[in-house]
Amino acid sequence: MSTGEMLAVLVAGLAAGAINTVVGSGTLVTFPVLLATGLAPLTATVSNAIGMTPGSVSGAIGYRKELPRSRMLVYLGAGAALGGLTGATLLLVLPARAFDVIVPVLVALALVLVALQPLVARWTSHRRDNRKALFAGLTLASVYGGYFAAAQGILYMALMGALLDEPAQRRNAVKNVLVAVVNTAASAVLLLHAHVDWTAVALLAAGSATGGQLGARLGRRLSPAVLRVLILAVGTVALIQLLRR
Repeated sequence: MSTGEMLAVLVAGLAAGAINTVVGSGTLVTFPVLLATGLAPLTATVSNAIGMTPGSVSGAIGYRKELPRSRMLVYLGAGAALGGLTGATLLLVLPARAFDVIVPVLVALALVLVALQPLVARWTSHRRDNRKALFAGLTLASVYGGYFAAAQGILYMALMGALLDEPAQRRNAVKNVLVAVVNTAASAVLLLHAHVDWTAVALLAAGSATGGQLGARLGRRLSPAVLRVLILAVGTVALIQLLRR
């Protein structure tokens, strides 16, 4: 990479780390930048997954005060790890365009759920805290996260908004932990079986770790309504980019 390309990757990692912590979809910032430096799509995907892991861990640490003190986090984390391992494995064995149809559909559905979250919460009030349904949904979302990760956080927030009776900021804290688990699990698989650009990984790691802390400071101050609007705005941009791929 040239000096300018290295700077671009570092800044993209910083921005994506903050976006992922507050909302999600930071991959839609970093992935095009990595491709622009000349990396092959698979190498860019693998390097991005590994490089953004410190950012997700940093964001989870930044939200530690909002984390629920219960076994639920361990329970959901186990599903996230399983999903992350499965998604990374699929990335290595499936054709590159295998998810091109289903991914925009998933993101669009998640945006509808987020937009209608207050109504959905009332409709499903007798089913809130349905741990089995939540575990299944988040595990499936984690498979997608291990495969590509763009808008992964939006899927998590939509599912938790419908099935988990917790405040928005607490759900966001759980989201950050699950993203950290998925990224770590996926990275463990990809490190062993795929080509990695370590320059890109180092730059993304440095930028995203800083961005994760900045995002946590901002995100924790947002009201539930503002957080929902921000998720919808970023998610809509993500959906448009996915449809144009």
